[in-house]
Amino acid sequence: MVKLKLKVDDILPEDAEATIDVPYNNVQYLKRAYDDLQEQLAEFLQDSKADWILYDFVPHWVSTMAKKLGIGRAYFSILISVFICVMPVPTSDFLKIEDDRTAPEHFTVPPKWITFQTTIAYRLHEVIKIFDSMDNENASGTSDMERLVLSVRDCDLICIRGCHEFDPEWIQLAEKLHGKPVIPVGQLPATITDNTEDDSKLDEWLQIKAWPDQHAYASVVYVCFGSEAKPSQEEVTELAHGLEMSGIPFFWVLRTRRGLADEDVVKLPEGFEDRSAGQGVVYTTWVPQIKILSHESVGGVFSHSGWSSVVEAMQFSKALILVTFLADQGINVRLVEEKMMGYCIPRREMMGGLVENLWLSR
Repeated sequence: MVKLKLKVDDILPEDAEATIDVPYNNVQYLKRAYDDLQEQLAEFLQDSKADWILYDFVPHWVSTMAKKLGIGRAYFSILISVFICVMPVPTSDFLKIEDDRTAPEHFTVPPKWITFQTTIAYRLHEVIKIFDSMDNENASGTSDMERLVLSVRDCDLICIRGCHEFDPEWIQLAEKLHGKPVIPVGQLPATITDNTEDDSKLDEWLQIKAWPDQHAYASVVYVCFGSEAKPSQEEVTELAHGLEMSGIPFFWVLRTRRGLADEDVVKLPEGFEDRSAGQGVVYTTWVPQIKILSHESVGGVFSHSGWSSVVEAMQFSKALILVTFLADQGINVRLVEEKMMGYCIPRREMMGGLVENLWLSR
């Protein structure tokens, strides 16, 4: 591992290194600091004798740097193949397709370059939330969409999370749209690690495990919205009331803030934990998700549609109940629905609020 030091930024908290360390509206400053790593990385690459470099969409400038040094460039997509087909404009020199999508409504239908029947597209409330990431009016001066387009356009090949058994039509279309090889690297499922040699880890897991041990096979729903998505206070309140009204046993991992700099701390409704004490538990700290998902009492996963969580739920054959918050999640959940693998909780179309508690509980 080679350490590169992020430039100090007055807006970022000390030691912030990842998007989970800062509130959503401050991620732009983290990307600006990341862009300042170019000189350090160039110095390293000049002496590295590297054959290839793999990069994701944020450091789009890596491709230009690597080309000058004769290093092969592989864009490693943390986004699934569907996303790089429907969101960035095709970058193949042979197609010469222009992107005429200029308003949020334009992203609620499949783009004109999709060559087969599909319903995969954002809902209006989903694209409204992320539309600011499609223009360059941010602290870094480069939008997420531009970063993605440049990363795909300037690489030699694309490595993508997927496999021919699951989404072959999208992998093949990605090759055609972007004019270069697309190598599926698999779904990258997680592995269960045994920490029994660490007494503190073992004791911690036994305490957590005690609750699902008390419940019958496939009777518990595991609720978790990932490390990136933090529900709003209104969403937390609606989710809590919906879970309470359902009567179903639940294990809820709730992220109340995005890093220590996030002052907008969400809270459970007053009295919720007392009223649901016999029905469910809520953790606001890290838990071993893979171990919980592998527990036989967990029958379903209520999640944010992040692809890692979708894969982990599939890995252990759990029912998928999904809700979207930001980024690529709208596209992810449409693919899951189109393949009839899960169900998405609907939201109010314009503002994106969750539906009423009574409906949620069903």
